[in-house]
Amino acid sequence: MAADHRDAAQDTAQALRTDVLVVGAGPAGLMLACELRLGGAEVLVLDERPGPTTESRASTLHARTMEILDSRGLLDVLGTPPCEPRGHFGGIGLDLTLPSSHPGQWKVPQRRTEEILQDRAAALGAGLRRCHRLTGLSAGTDEVTADALGPDGPVRVSARYLVGCDGEDSTVRRLVGAAFPGSDARRELLRADVSGVRTADRRFQRLPDGLAISATRDDVTRVMVHEFGRPVGRRSGAPEFAEVADTWKRVTGEDISHGVPLWINAFGDFDRQLERYRHGRVLFAGDAAHQQMPSGGQALNLGVQDAFNLGWKLAAEVRGDAPEGLLDSYHTERHAVGADVLANIRAQTRLLLGGPEIEPVRAVLAGLVALDDVRIRLAGAVSGLSVRYDPAEGGGHPLSGLRLPPAELTRTGAGSGAAIRTPELLRDGRGLLLDLGAGADGAPAWGARVERVTARPAPGSPLTAGDALLVRPDGYVAWAGRSTGDPSLRSALRRWFGEPDRTRTAPHHSTETAAER
Repeated sequence: MAADHRDAAQDTAQALRTDVLVVGAGPAGLMLACELRLGGAEVLVLDERPGPTTESRASTLHARTMEILDSRGLLDVLGTPPCEPRGHFGGIGLDLTLPSSHPGQWKVPQRRTEEILQDRAAALGAGLRRCHRLTGLSAGTDEVTADALGPDGPVRVSARYLVGCDGEDSTVRRLVGAAFPGSDARRELLRADVSGVRTADRRFQRLPDGLAISATRDDVTRVMVHEFGRPVGRRSGAPEFAEVADTWKRVTGEDISHGVPLWINAFGDFDRQLERYRHGRVLFAGDAAHQQMPSGGQALNLGVQDAFNLGWKLAAEVRGDAPEGLLDSYHTERHAVGADVLANIRAQTRLLLGGPEIEPVRAVLAGLVALDDVRIRLAGAVSGLSVRYDPAEGGGHPLSGLRLPPAELTRTGAGSGAAIRTPELLRDGRGLLLDLGAGADGAPAWGARVERVTARPAPGSPLTAGDALLVRPDGYVAWAGRSTGDPSLRSALRRWFGEPDRTRTAPHHSTETAAER
């Protein structure tokens, strides 16, 4: 890929160099920075904002995202946020209880999520430069050069790779000219946080003229409203509160115009996805890769999980021990997941914002979700727990391609008798060969890239005694079988971790930031 969009005035810019430049310090960009540093890559993050978001944006972490945070030891910092076991699918109530350590939807303000990930990235040694706006980039065969404008003037960053995590209006995507097919919004929800008003709580209340949602917490009422048949125009900014109040009155008959708006925005049913998540040395994650209506809180979670998939692969590429095709597997895996999520959001949007003509479909679905197989299918899609990647090797095992389920174990090798949970085995971001009694004969050693643990599962565990599991750094089972001497295990190790190297040492996580090098 050849792309050159640099400003000649940047010739006097401060020069920086890093392995990976991440543009955007939202949840996806910060999670990616954490994973890159955990894998030993130098990383610098640029963001236009002065700090974590102050807006009342996404507030839901789903079960898979909570498991990811658990696997990196971040739940102690997060604490125990409010959890709601029931969510919805297109406004139809849905029980999200599935086998997980954290079923349901957890209410965490996006600002708090960003603060936790920012602190984690800083502790691992990632560089972060706030108030820096990307103005140009040039991507060649060996490196990417990016220009930005910061508080102290222009900055030029040279990096081996650049990842755009800069949201649905991505500057990186525009500068690269990446194809972003799909459709613009045809329906719109207006949203406002308002003090000084009191309305009845409404959970997806469909009225003759539209949809109304409202809830009050800590004396602040969030209202969301859609008016059936109202055309969607192009917006250059947030709507005025008068527009929200007028629409709310037409739909509900209630007057909220005397309230004090604290935050207002509008979001439509945009439906776009990049054709390719990788463009040479430029990659994309989060809303920069896909634009969707934030139905059911899926957008933030999808972006965090993009970053969790990409981080260990890109770090291996930087270290030089990535097997052929590893980095390209990011697009293969996450583009497919993104397409599935966008499809379920399209369905939800029609159920939620469709007019009276959609009522028969809603009635049928409301009956179907009472069937457990249907509920499990939909809850798995919304929560992210049903994601399954193609394992190629060991594909006949029930866990192949799925995430390693949270489970209690008792060590049988080093540290014999100690109790441990499976998420704790993933803390350092390495691969894991989990031997549950399959035997060590012929078990290959892949140095510090793959840790071997022997253990036995607790009674009632989702894991089976006698199995062996090869688990990727992102927690997904790459191979499963009954013998660690199985030749297919070696194939899986080579596919995901490259050639064996007994002399390799674990990546060193320096606390020196990329901006200081």
